[in-house]
Amino acid sequence: MAALTRVVARQRAEMDRLQDLAATAAVLERAKGAVMAQLGCSPDAAQEELQQRAKASERTLLEECWISLGALCAQPRGAGEQTPAEPPARRTTPGPAPDEIDATALGRLSRALVRVGTPHDLARCLLDRLTPEVGAAAVMIFARRPGGGLELTGHAGIERTLAEQWSRVPPVSGIAALDALTAGQPRWLEDVREDGKRYQLIGDPPERWPSRAWLPVVTGESADVVLGILRHREGAFSPPVREHLLAVAQLCAGPLRTFGTRPDPTVGGAADAAQTVLDRLPVAAVLLAPLRSPSGEVEDFRIDAATSVTSDAVGRSGRELVGLRFLECWPEIARDPLWEGCLQVLADARPYESEPFARQQIVSGVSELATYSARVMQLGDGLVVSWVRHDASDRQEQRLADVQRLGNLGWVNWNLDTGEGNWSSQVFSIFERDAAQGVVPLSGLPRLASPEDLPTLARAVEELVRHGLPCDVPFRIVTRAGIRHLRVVAEAVSDARGTPVEVHGFVQDLTAQRSAELALVASERAILTQHGVLEAERLVAARLQDALLPLPKEPVRLAGLRVDIAYQPAQSGLSVGGDWFSAIELPDGDALFVVGDVAGHGMGAVASMALLRFTAKGMVITGSSLTGALSRLNALLLHSRDPHGSATMVLARYSPRERRLEWAQAGHPPPLLVRAGEAHYLERPFGMLLGATDTPRYEAAEVRLEPGDQILLYTDGLVERPTESIDRGLERLARAAAPRAGAAPAPLDQLLGATLEPEGRDDVCVLDIRVPPDAER
Repeated sequence: MAALTRVVARQRAEMDRLQDLAATAAVLERAKGAVMAQLGCSPDAAQEELQQRAKASERTLLEECWISLGALCAQPRGAGEQTPAEPPARRTTPGPAPDEIDATALGRLSRALVRVGTPHDLARCLLDRLTPEVGAAAVMIFARRPGGGLELTGHAGIERTLAEQWSRVPPVSGIAALDALTAGQPRWLEDVREDGKRYQLIGDPPERWPSRAWLPVVTGESADVVLGILRHREGAFSPPVREHLLAVAQLCAGPLRTFGTRPDPTVGGAADAAQTVLDRLPVAAVLLAPLRSPSGEVEDFRIDAATSVTSDAVGRSGRELVGLRFLECWPEIARDPLWEGCLQVLADARPYESEPFARQQIVSGVSELATYSARVMQLGDGLVVSWVRHDASDRQEQRLADVQRLGNLGWVNWNLDTGEGNWSSQVFSIFERDAAQGVVPLSGLPRLASPEDLPTLARAVEELVRHGLPCDVPFRIVTRAGIRHLRVVAEAVSDARGTPVEVHGFVQDLTAQRSAELALVASERAILTQHGVLEAERLVAARLQDALLPLPKEPVRLAGLRVDIAYQPAQSGLSVGGDWFSAIELPDGDALFVVGDVAGHGMGAVASMALLRFTAKGMVITGSSLTGALSRLNALLLHSRDPHGSATMVLARYSPRERRLEWAQAGHPPPLLVRAGEAHYLERPFGMLLGATDTPRYEAAEVRLEPGDQILLYTDGLVERPTESIDRGLERLARAAAPRAGAAPAPLDQLLGATLEPEGRDDVCVLDIRVPPDAER
């Protein structure tokens, strides 16, 4: 995933780089065209001219292109007119000094301008670039209107309310932006108190921006755009900052000229009136102003007004489209008959209506094919283009019915003046009410609820009707099918005086959801109860374990031997297992060692374990041989409460006088003898599983122990794993028990760590019997 993310990031960066290159090339080509038109030269000569101009003025080629585009329509100035300021000289020292501007700032701005498409984009771009350089907090762009006033065409850093307040500025005195545009000279406002005596300052309060600059921008034969830079910083603009801002204004003339920000005098008033009308229309429509080439041909249209339901190919809608190009918003129209229809209406003023056409549209993330028709009409020198979507009414009805059915809800409506109401068919089904009986009045709705819920629903309806407060209330009703859990959500529509006159909303059946919630609650309660039972069983099991199989905290000394004992229950389950051990000294001084394993877990296995453990010790103490004890234990197990139970066992008796170990087994793994650094298993004498047959046969074997010997008696949980044979487990135990050359045998806890599986193991019981190295011979 990380690798794919890096690939996507590289591809996006490459795409941005290519788009910048394409946009930069487009600016260069337009500038070359302007120079070719001025000088009548070839494209190569025009590019050479631009490069020479850039070198002479110490500008980048892109800066020179923007300035050339901005001066495309500028005529030679008279003696009384001010010459636009040249960009400041380039600094050779790295980084900006105090009150100075980095020499590369204009170059960065010129590169950023290639991605600017509207006056709003330009304002945001300038704010981003000028904030760290000159402390700009807001940018406003005004264009001259036909009547002499100003129109706010772009802004950044100011809120919408202030932008709407200053969207139109009449041709009156006391406006700094208008004064700068009329005089053709910048206005530096650096003292709010003194400037407030002369101008009406933007901002509430005006002290919000202590210093501001208004810079005229020449985009035609005269300055018709003014650029405002508003700062939170107090004090005067330093000379380097002034020079930089004048150069920025000159640089912005190129993009501003390509936007066509100057309103068309023939449709300016119509656009204002049309936007007011279009704001209230429920159809998709735009007001277009033609944009013509120098030869008079229509290259594109500017969107001067748009309805709120109009959206373009990238999701912009309503007033977001104003100021954009028609083909920029809907590129596919250039290939449609609608484009020719627009040109036809401009030529002969006859309305045009297209044939129905299909177009793919994204609705709620799903692509669907919709059918439209378009109509074009002339308005002044502009056009009004509208689209109508053709959707069959039965399809809409079916969609509404599907929503109500899938959501098990229906819509409701009551007129509070007439008392009339209207329900969808789904509501009648929810209430199990015959549609012939009509709609229940809003005041009677609480009476449908169960007595327990009636007060709550009645109070919500009263607040809805009297005070217009919306309601969202769950309640229950009794139907033939039983109790239903419903929910009503409604809101009031008020008149001009604020009096509720209509109520609309929906009723939803939540019975299935509520039943699932109740079942979940019951399940959680059962789980908690079971958890308590299991915790109690865990406690009982732990106490039973301590009572039946107490573990010594220190090694046991028996008949001159050192015995370490380990018992670890299974990791899964709460019951005590059937593994057990015994290590006792007999009356004659011998030692008895027993390790056994009863099949299964739980209280039954515990009972069998206790029976065998205590009986085995008693039999041997009273004089029974090892094989005789096993035979009697087999008979005892067959006649116990669980006749189908079984067990394995190993009995060993150690005589210290002869250091002789006699042992017998019943289906149990053999003991492991570790001697002189080598480990091997003792040869097992014959012995059958306890509980397998009523005619068993058991044999005994013996081995003489030597000083330093180690004998391991264990249950199968030490060597068995579900995924492998027991032979591999026996080999693993032998390797772990065999000490390295010259080393002592491994301690019991280390041996367990090397052989036990981390998870999912069975019960484990181990007797580690060791003969001291200095034992008497």
